[in-house]
Amino acid sequence: MIVRDRPHGLALFFAMRGSVLPSILPALAVNVLFAGIVTVLHGEFLDHKIQVTTVPFSLIGLALAIFLGFRNSAAYDRYWEGRKLWGEMVHASRSWARGVMCYPTNHGEASAGPGRRSMVMTVAAMVHALRHQLRGTDARADLVRCLGDEAASQVVRRRNMPAALLQQAGQGLGAWLHSGQLDPQLAATMENRLAELTACAAGCERIASTPIPFAYTLLLHRTAYIYCFLLPFGLVDTLHGLTPLVVGLVAYTFFGLDALGDEIEDPFGTKLNHLPLDALCVTIETSLREALGEENLPAPPQAERYVLT
Repeated sequence: MIVRDRPHGLALFFAMRGSVLPSILPALAVNVLFAGIVTVLHGEFLDHKIQVTTVPFSLIGLALAIFLGFRNSAAYDRYWEGRKLWGEMVHASRSWARGVMCYPTNHGEASAGPGRRSMVMTVAAMVHALRHQLRGTDARADLVRCLGDEAASQVVRRRNMPAALLQQAGQGLGAWLHSGQLDPQLAATMENRLAELTACAAGCERIASTPIPFAYTLLLHRTAYIYCFLLPFGLVDTLHGLTPLVVGLVAYTFFGLDALGDEIEDPFGTKLNHLPLDALCVTIETSLREALGEENLPAPPQAERYVLT
């Protein structure tokens, strides 16, 4: 995620960090070069003048802009839902830690004893495991740090590590309930926190596993490229030397919207405009460790070159 103050004036035009321009620059350059060749040849190809009026381009361009807007709206809905789900995980994990530290009776156990720490750090491990599952990376190092070698070795063998960790937390909650350490009503309240975490994890899995239909994306992608490469033939007779500039502006808009939709469709990756899952996991782990009374906390997340991962 790009984290920076909004540039003003000309600085906004030259800001590249967070822009989709680098990803579309090759196609944009080819499109502008092709428009330049069409302008030099005055729209002639093999001694035949290719004449196209601006009317079909106006109609197709309007329809294409509307469809690109719809597609980007659907992609942003997925991004926004992922953002809300991870915000809910921050809330639910902190509520869980507060419940673990405040509700069960001690029976001689220190307030931050091994049992309580294990219950709290299981949820910290769960959010790390979910991040790695969504990004397809190895979660072992984070699990070892949160749970220890033995417990982490058991979890990494499971196909769905977040679900396995939440199940462990639920089993610990049940043990407290059956041993009389936890009042049934308070146990139900704490179970609600686990249910919220389960719902958030399932929502993230649903977003990651059910992308926008590929045929719809492919149709818009092809139409945008065909439109921009045919556009010079409709403008060369009226704009003459300005044709490459106008084509470049139109292509930048359509190619950029197409690329931005592709990028935010899956909000859990590591591209510039994806959600900062690393920072969110560190924030959650820090909050849980503070609830345990620990002082050796992870360093606060910092953006590097305006990027928070």
